Amino acid sequence: MASSRGAAGNRLALDDWIEAGYALLAEEGIKALKVDRLCERLGVTKGSFYWHFDGMPSYRAALVGSWGPLREQDRSTFDDTGEATPRERLSHMMSSLLSQRHWTLERAMREWARTDDAVAESVRAADRRVLRAVRQAFVDYGFDADDADLRANATFAAGIGFLHLSGATPDARHELSAERFLDLMLGR
Repeated sequence: MASSRGAAGNRLALDDWIEAGYALLAEEGIKALKVDRLCERLGVTKGSFYWHFDGMPSYRAALVGSWGPLREQDRSTFDDTGEATPRERLSHMMSSLLSQRHWTLERAMREWARTDDAVAESVRAADRRVLRAVRQAFVDYGFDADDADLRANATFAAGIGFLHLSGATPDARHELSAERFLDLMLGR
């Protein structure tokens, strides 16, 4: 996304506002999303905010609308793994969920989804894509459809659990635990 240009006196792009909102959301949660906080972060006046948005409801809708495609772009790499083995694909999926780049925003969006139906639907849609990819990896590994479904659901749930068990920053121990978990799930 674009970097903030407010302090330099140039007009901000929509992406600047979205990026600032994601940063606040990831760092402090939904309660931090306020016009004053966004403007302070970007070094601009409220007029700049209202140039782009009618108010906080339209701003939050823009965040939700942008998050889905952002996550889909990240998750599209699950479908484009080249010659990776099913285990390598599963490992990549779990690692991406716990990556420094996404873990705080992913957690924040899931928390926000608890109180907002539009966010919840966006999260569910992204989750469905991940579950399909995880299930396919288990099928490709050689499990029948029922076993692949069970293992995909358990792996997905564990991945979300690892995400929420991580502290203020991703911990290498959780990645090792995820790898050990995959070994367990791939056992017969």
